[in-house]
Amino acid sequence: MSFEILDKFNDPELCKELLACLREELDGEIRFMEVCGTHTVSIFRSGLHSVLPKEVVHLSGPGCPVCVTHESEVNAFLDLAGKDGVIVATFGDLIKVPGDKGHCLKNAQADGARVEIIYSPFDALELARNNPDSTVVFLGVGFETTAPTIAATVLMAQQQGLDNFKVLSFHKLVPPALDVLISDPETRIDGFILPGHVSTVIGIHPYDFIGEKYGKPSVVTGFDPVDILQALLMMVRASKEEHPAIQNQYVRGVSENGNPKAVEVMYQVFEESDALWRGIGMIPGSGLEFRDEFEKYDAKKIFDLSIGECPPLKGCMCGEVLKGKMTPEKCPLFGKACTPAKPVGPCMVSTEGSCAAYFKYKVD
Repeated sequence: MSFEILDKFNDPELCKELLACLREELDGEIRFMEVCGTHTVSIFRSGLHSVLPKEVVHLSGPGCPVCVTHESEVNAFLDLAGKDGVIVATFGDLIKVPGDKGHCLKNAQADGARVEIIYSPFDALELARNNPDSTVVFLGVGFETTAPTIAATVLMAQQQGLDNFKVLSFHKLVPPALDVLISDPETRIDGFILPGHVSTVIGIHPYDFIGEKYGKPSVVTGFDPVDILQALLMMVRASKEEHPAIQNQYVRGVSENGNPKAVEVMYQVFEESDALWRGIGMIPGSGLEFRDEFEKYDAKKIFDLSIGECPPLKGCMCGEVLKGKMTPEKCPLFGKACTPAKPVGPCMVSTEGSCAAYFKYKVD
């Protein structure tokens, strides 16, 4: 696709036309939730949040994998970092995510733990190869977008005989979380803008239940302003149908069936399990754990790490923000005790978190 065509997805005049169509089609309030951190940032950075009709209410959901990493999972990171002979390999966005006592991997690193920031799970393999006397544990956090790559890394470790490479799998699956959110009467969701990145892997049909079970519209969407406005227009039109079908606005990036090979690799190594989500709690079938035949790479089992409910951070309202029940500026810590320079909760830690977006783009 040429750059000239791609530029059209940021065209101000086209955005104005779509906004006019949106106003014309509206016949009442519609509350939409986006469940992707990239959408969160795009909506605020482009200024869309401030120009949407007042009838279009934007809820920011649990679309940032760093934000939904549970406090007890962060405690497990810290437990690992404190063990002799262990190197924790992680993406940089996890380094400041706090556990239930406010401690994070950055604190552990300052206390002498070996925590290495990497840019790809394949870098963790190289780390294991170069440190044969240590156990390298990669922190597997993310949605369906990253899980296939991590599964492929495990298969490579198996082929190369790197037995000192392990993964702590805290991956999350998006569709089960949407089911929990839309069934919560306090959230009042009229439709979803669905994540483009996740959908490139799983396709569009795992979301069919949104229309079939709940009668709500949902649209797989790209990340530019025109993408988002077009998706909202599609959603408004579909909301007038009794059983709206899942729609794919992001046809240039997402195919109906996604990437079957990536899904096959993911489920070759992992299987579905229950998982804890920060602010939401346990969601059945929303996680990925190692299959028995790959248990030698399972850091949770090897180090006997216990994962369970624990108290949320005192005063932090990230849970309510993630469920769309509160906007960030209503949290008493927002912009005071909690800022990007000194974050208290994960929604301010992550660059794709709702609180960080509100703070950076001065959303009132």
